[in-house]
Amino acid sequence: MQKRTLGTSGLEVSALGLGCMGLNFGYGPATDKTEAIALIRAAVELGVTFFDTADMYGVGANEELVGKALAGRRDQVVLATKFGFVRDKDNPGVRGIRGDAAYVHEAVDNSLRRLNVDHIDLYYQHRVDPNVPIEETVGAMAELVQAGKVRHLGLSEAGAETIRRAQAVHSITALQTEWSLWSRDIEDEIAPVCRELGIGIVAYSPLGRGFLTGRFTSTASFGEGDFRVVGQPRFSEENLAKNQAIVEALKAVAAERGVTPGQLALAWVQHRGSDVVPIPGTKRIKYLEENVAAAELTLTADDLAAIEAAVPLDAVAGARYPEERMRAVGK
Repeated sequence: MQKRTLGTSGLEVSALGLGCMGLNFGYGPATDKTEAIALIRAAVELGVTFFDTADMYGVGANEELVGKALAGRRDQVVLATKFGFVRDKDNPGVRGIRGDAAYVHEAVDNSLRRLNVDHIDLYYQHRVDPNVPIEETVGAMAELVQAGKVRHLGLSEAGAETIRRAQAVHSITALQTEWSLWSRDIEDEIAPVCRELGIGIVAYSPLGRGFLTGRFTSTASFGEGDFRVVGQPRFSEENLAKNQAIVEALKAVAAERGVTPGQLALAWVQHRGSDVVPIPGTKRIKYLEENVAAAELTLTADDLAAIEAAVPLDAVAGARYPEERMRAVGK
C-alpha cells in the first residue's frame, strides 16, 4: 500500500483508510464482533494503516470495537476519532452538538478509555457547534496536544471561514468531508482553502455510501434499520430509482476497463489529489480486498473524463442529508 501525507502536517497514512462506522452503526444490523475484528485486522495485513471511528457511532461501541481489534498493533496504525455529537444511551436518537472547552476535555478522556490507548493520532471535531466560537473549541483541542493526549487536530464538514479561523488558533492537519462522484460540493471553495492552508482532505463515503458499487437497487436491498433509507433523501425509493441510471452508466465504463464500478469510483476520488485520502467502509473482507486493489489503479485523463460523463452532477436526485442536518454542514 502506498502512503500519503495529510497536507503539510507530516502525518503519513496509507493511501486508503478504513471507515469503521458501518461495522456496528448506521448500516443495518451490527456485524458479528468476531467478524468485525477479523476485518479490521485483515485491513492491517493488507497495508491499511489509517482507521477512522467516532464517539457517536453506537454511543462509544464502535471505538471499543476498534480499540480491541487494534490492540497489540498500535504502533502500526494511525488512529482517528471524532467528538461533537452528543447522544444519550437511553435515547440514542436524541442528539445535539457540543464544542465547548469543558466538553472537549471530557470527550477525549472517554475516547481514550474506550479505545484503550494513551493518545489519539488525529482528533476531529465531528460538526461545528454553532453556539461556540471555533476559537474556543480548537483552543481546547490544542490543549490536548500539549497534554500529549492528541497528536494532530482535524475538523469535519466545516466551512471555509471556519477552517481559516481554526487554523489561526492551531495547525489543522485534515478536514474530513464527504467526497465522491455524486457529492462534489467541496470542490468549489473548501478544497481550495484546504490546499492553500496545507490541510489534508479525508474523504468519507467515497463510494456514495455504497450506492456507486451497484449493489443496491431498491430500498429492499438495505438491512433493517439502515439509516440510508430511513433518513437520507438520495435513498428514497423515488430517488434511488432515478439514481440507478448513474450506476448503470458507471458500470459500463468500469466494464470497459475490467474493474468494478466501486473500484472505478474509489480510484476517481484518489485521483482528486495526492493530499486526498478516502476512507471507504465495508463489512466484508472480499469488499475490503476489492477496495484496497482500487488504490493501485491509475486513471488517464480520458478515463477521468469518461467517469465524470457517466455521473454528471446535475443527474443526481436528492440531497445527501435531510434539510435540518444539512444546516450543520459547511458551517
